[in-house]
Amino acid sequence: MEYTESMNDLADALQQPADFNFDLPDPEDEGIPESEFQEQVDIAWQVCDRFDLQTDIWRGRILRAVRDREKIGGDGRGTGFIYWLKEREISKTQAYAWIQLANSADTLLAEGRLEPSSIKNFSKRAFVETAKASPEVQQMVSEAAQKGDKITRREVKNLTEEWTAMTSDLLPEEVKEKAADNSLPPRVIAPLVREMEKLPQVHQAPLQKEIGANPDLDTIKQATTEARNLAKYLKASAQVQALTQEDVNIETALVEAQRLGCLNVAADLVNQASQLEQIIGKLYMTWKKVGNLCDRLYVDTGASTPHLRFLLECIEPLGSQVMTIQIGGPNERTIRLQIQEEE
Repeated sequence: MEYTESMNDLADALQQPADFNFDLPDPEDEGIPESEFQEQVDIAWQVCDRFDLQTDIWRGRILRAVRDREKIGGDGRGTGFIYWLKEREISKTQAYAWIQLANSADTLLAEGRLEPSSIKNFSKRAFVETAKASPEVQQMVSEAAQKGDKITRREVKNLTEEWTAMTSDLLPEEVKEKAADNSLPPRVIAPLVREMEKLPQVHQAPLQKEIGANPDLDTIKQATTEARNLAKYLKASAQVQALTQEDVNIETALVEAQRLGCLNVAADLVNQASQLEQIIGKLYMTWKKVGNLCDRLYVDTGASTPHLRFLLECIEPLGSQVMTIQIGGPNERTIRLQIQEEE
């Protein structure tokens, strides 16, 4: 009986949707100061954003229930859930984004970091950022929301950067102290931490020594650039066959590039080489496909399809061992590529 009554309540709610009746300022009224106009529309937008957040959390809970029901009574492949989504024109990406949002909300509520009544104080993007933040940042944000503060993505971002700058184990004490007294802005320190997290300890140590000896703004920015280039170099070098096949000493080459002050050039070179190898692989697979399609179409064409046969004759050379193309621009030139397969 209780179940039936609750379903009836939900059905009644559909007949009485939330009453949104904003008194929006007239965009053609030049008597309204620009600052006042922006403030009024911003307030209306925030109301929609927060209502949308609570709606999306419930969408996620509904989708999670449908998915979990399918796991228990379905065919084990989730086809019933996929069919449910298709009927409502919901993509899997969107569905799982809503489910993740619901999971985040339920985790924050279950762990006592957030009161249900506080959710209305978040913008949608702020809530998503809070769910991804560390437990300590979640606690600080939740406390602010429970006091009635309006939480936007910017507030969450600022708190996250402040916490990172003052607590990260990757930062020397000299830098943390300057972050604490605001002589070094957290928004500059946080990107350095994010880049250093991508590096092995052997590459973190020199950067830590450098910023510890000179904990100033220019050194932090320079170290961030260097850490970013290091991460790019290390990631790309592991993907370049030309390096792995010849057993190149990546670390020694890296040290030499740093000594010469050309790490950014070396990192860009290795990254471009990685991209080039990937392009060559894609080119080969496309070339094979063009050749196979040409063979199939040749069988089906003849004197009765002169235009189709002519189309085939024009494209067929692109599937041959030597391909010729023209590159336009101020200096037009002809490029010939030859592909040779080896077992």
